[in-house]
Amino acid sequence: MPRKKNVEVDSKIQEKLDYIGLDLNKIPNNLKEYSDINFRTLKGYNEKKYKQYRYINVSDIEILLSPTNRMSSMKEKYENAMPLCFYLDGNNTENILNHTTFLNMLSKINIAGIKAVEQEQKELSRQIPFKVKFTGNYLWQIYYSEVSNKYFMLVPTEDSDYSTFFYLLKKKIMNKKNDKIFVPISLVDYEGKILEKEEIRDLENYLWLFTKDYPLIYEVYDKLGNVTLNIIGESEIYEKIKTLYKVTLSNPKEGAKFYKLLKALFILQTEIPHYYQFETNINKNAEIEFYMENSHIKYEVLPEFIMQQYIKSISLKNKSISDLEELNVKLRKLQKESTALEKEYVSKEKQITTFLECKKTFFGKVKYFFKLGKKSKIKENKKEIIEEEIQDNIENRPQKTKEKFKLEERNYTLYELEQSYKELEEKQEEIKKKVMDINALKLKNKNLKKKIENATNYIEEINKHKKSIFEFWKYSNKDTVATLDEGEQEEFNIKKIEKVFNFEDDFENFGIEADKFQRSKFTDGELESSYIATTPTLALLNKINLKVVENKEISEELKRLKLEKAKYEDCKETDEDETFNIFGRVKQASNKERTIGNKTHRESPRDKFEILRVGKSTKGIDLKKILESTLKNLKTALKKNSLKEDIYVYKAVSEPLELNTIEAVSLDPEKELNQYLKDNKMDNKIYLYKIKLPKEMNFIAFTNIIFYDNKNMTLPVGMNLSDKILVDLSELKIEDKNKKKLNKLELEDEEDDFSKIIIRKIEINEFK
Repeated sequence: MPRKKNVEVDSKIQEKLDYIGLDLNKIPNNLKEYSDINFRTLKGYNEKKYKQYRYINVSDIEILLSPTNRMSSMKEKYENAMPLCFYLDGNNTENILNHTTFLNMLSKINIAGIKAVEQEQKELSRQIPFKVKFTGNYLWQIYYSEVSNKYFMLVPTEDSDYSTFFYLLKKKIMNKKNDKIFVPISLVDYEGKILEKEEIRDLENYLWLFTKDYPLIYEVYDKLGNVTLNIIGESEIYEKIKTLYKVTLSNPKEGAKFYKLLKALFILQTEIPHYYQFETNINKNAEIEFYMENSHIKYEVLPEFIMQQYIKSISLKNKSISDLEELNVKLRKLQKESTALEKEYVSKEKQITTFLECKKTFFGKVKYFFKLGKKSKIKENKKEIIEEEIQDNIENRPQKTKEKFKLEERNYTLYELEQSYKELEEKQEEIKKKVMDINALKLKNKNLKKKIENATNYIEEINKHKKSIFEFWKYSNKDTVATLDEGEQEEFNIKKIEKVFNFEDDFENFGIEADKFQRSKFTDGELESSYIATTPTLALLNKINLKVVENKEISEELKRLKLEKAKYEDCKETDEDETFNIFGRVKQASNKERTIGNKTHRESPRDKFEILRVGKSTKGIDLKKILESTLKNLKTALKKNSLKEDIYVYKAVSEPLELNTIEAVSLDPEKELNQYLKDNKMDNKIYLYKIKLPKEMNFIAFTNIIFYDNKNMTLPVGMNLSDKILVDLSELKIEDKNKKKLNKLELEDEEDDFSKIIIRKIEINEFK
């Protein structure tokens, strides 16, 4: 076949060829050589979900190019793939099309992209990222053929980013011994050297139960071929607040411990959820930990934990038996009482029925007066009554409870603990049914007593008129209605459950209602003062309110505001959308359109410098007077609006919170904490307060009208700019306090795969 002597390329492509060190007229031998790869495409595997990351020798990776794109199926990509050498040889006319494709790929690549991959691999050579995966990991399409025992890179020629391919090509041209890259391996399953494949799948389900998030689990091989199992995920540690965690298992023994711990806790929480709900936290090494009632549960203490829980279950079961015996005594007593009351009621009912039948005829009335006219009396033998009461006391006397469930001197298994609690559940279910029977009998007896009382009163009324036949005759002719069946309904001494605010479901309506109210009820001064409460100046307002402010603090605040105003006006001067008036003061265009909550408006944002009248000639005494007026307006506005239901609010601070101040508190714990962490990166100790605000407590919501005026009447209604409200904490009466300590992991730089991790300590304080 005819061959060309030289391959000619343009200068830009030549520059890139020079960078990667490739001479198209002198292809290195290691790029010419290739061996057939037999690869079976696997069905059901997600190509985007990696299970293995490895350091691989560059020389061990074969490069195949395929006229497809990354979104094509693996089968299509593999079946159309050809070795790299068929794309490099431009002297062979059979390869002209492939060679042109290669040159076209080269023309699209940017040298900076190759350098970025090179820098990334340098970092990966020193350390593996906390999350294992890295920014450009999806660009590495490297597979392993078990049949051929060979790694290969599959490069789709119709993609737009070829940086990893040309980086690998450059490395192969350099041909350094033991030169390795760190990459994910596509379409491979776990090898199961730390945990079996089925156990890893179980771990995913176990961790989801406790963290509400499926983890990413990778087998990671170091440069020496040693494997670790890396488990990375997020865990909900408090309400909606989440933290990253990472568990690294280095050997099968560690894997077995972690697996058994999670399996044990999973069984307890799923089989007997009424007694076991485990919480998560992370330690200083960012590893996930499990707690129950503030007790740390580790694999090493599992036998002791199971033993303690079994002892607890025995105690609860024996108490249940004792409670059942007492309930049975009460039930028997109520049953006897019910029987006696029924007999008495039937007797009185019979007497009244007889009267009602007799009053229908003349002779019946006469017969009732003379034969049945004497008062009905229940003949009882006092001696028999006393003997019956003595017998009842003997039967109902509480007996000393004998333990049905006894402990043995041995270790108990998880299965035995589970069965013990299920037996306890049966006992407690029996107790619930017994209590229901007792309550039903109490109500029955109560109604019987009422009916007997009604019947007795009726009979006594009849007997009052039996002094003479004429009076009885006159009374029995009346149309009197018997009230035997009157009873009472059961009264429940149950505290009414009131609705509590739920952020996800109620926030939108809450914001709309609050905004409408504040627009109609707040004065301009109150709205402007409320806006000042959204700024850092609120801290100084609190000091004025508590009368602990010093003149020095007023001066410092004025200085800070003047500096901030100068920067603000400098920014305005560079804004092309702003216009200047003849006085040299920046004025925002009144017709400028802005967007809030996907709705446009033409309103101007409130200006704190104008509200506080901060200017070059403003003095400390002037600012103090304005702040005092602002505080007065705030207090007036606070009295106007009140909560319609109980609400939990949150406040993140660096020091313990004083409960005598006016504070801006958040309705969303996740946003409150995350925003605080973002603004205060140097604080490693944070206090997060959860405070229950009762119904009817006064508040100001930071709605849209607080941040913007509404002179053009175009401002959207709601709370689109903040999730905070202003409350006076001094009005609270704290009844209950609870504390817990948590850790939250953060990356120093979220955009950097190799960023340092920071563990932030959070103390939760719950006030109710």
